[in-house]
Parts: sequence; C-alpha cells; structure tokens
Amino acid sequence: MYTHKVHYYETDRMGITHHSNYIRWMEEARIDFLKSIGLGYEEIEAMGIISPVTAVECRYKSTTTFADEVHIDVWVEEFKGVKLKIRYCMKKPDSTVVCEAASEHCFINKEGKIISLKREYPQIYNALVKQEKI
Repeated sequence: MYTHKVHYYETDRMGITHHSNYIRWMEEARIDFLKSIGLGYEEIEAMGIISPVTAVECRYKSTTTFADEVHIDVWVEEFKGVKLKIRYCMKKPDSTVVCEAASEHCFINKEGKIISLKREYPQIYNALVKQEKI
C-alpha cells in the first residue's frame, strides 16, 4: 500500500483536492508498486522498455482536502504480456473510499514498437503475472 499526503497546492479554491491529482497519485503508487515487486522503473527503462499509459478511468467517491492521508492499494487486474491493466483503490485512514481507478499500459521499445514481455522479457512478464488478482 502506498500513502500520499495531500499538499495544499493540490487543492482548488474550495479547498478540495483537484480531480487531476488523483491520476498523479496513481503514477506514484504504480511506480512504488512496481519497485516493491522488483521492477524498479529506472531498471525497466534502462533495459530499453517504455510503458506508456493508454487509458485511465477514475470514479470519485468522496473528497479529500489539504493534509488528508490517502492510502492507495494497487494490484494487477489483467496482464497477458502486451497490455497491462492496473487497479487502484484510494481510501482515507477511516476506510472511506475516495477514488476507484484503473490505468492501462502497453510496452514499447525505444523505437516505439510494441513488444511482448512474455516473449522478449519473461522475467518481467512472470513478475507481473504473479501479481494478477482474479
């Protein structure tokens, strides 16, 4: 689980966290999650692999404000070797769900060609498949 503390600059004029920040927190949590399973993003990029975001969805359930702690659970929802779908559940410490979200990613090489991790990088493929929740 990743924890983010809401910064003042992330809030809008009403004192509520601006909706765009949740997507940033997803990235923070995703990078932390990958590192925790032995797939540090720096190492993946050093191997010549880039993982762009191809889709994002967010369902806002409750608001957050300055100084709130947001706990973000991250898991692999689906991975078949080319497309990766990651889920996020963001909660306050009292378990109030503030956002349910997902991001989809593909994997490309430095030339911009889609690669199959199953075929070309089985160690990365296996680490991600092991995390998949069914």
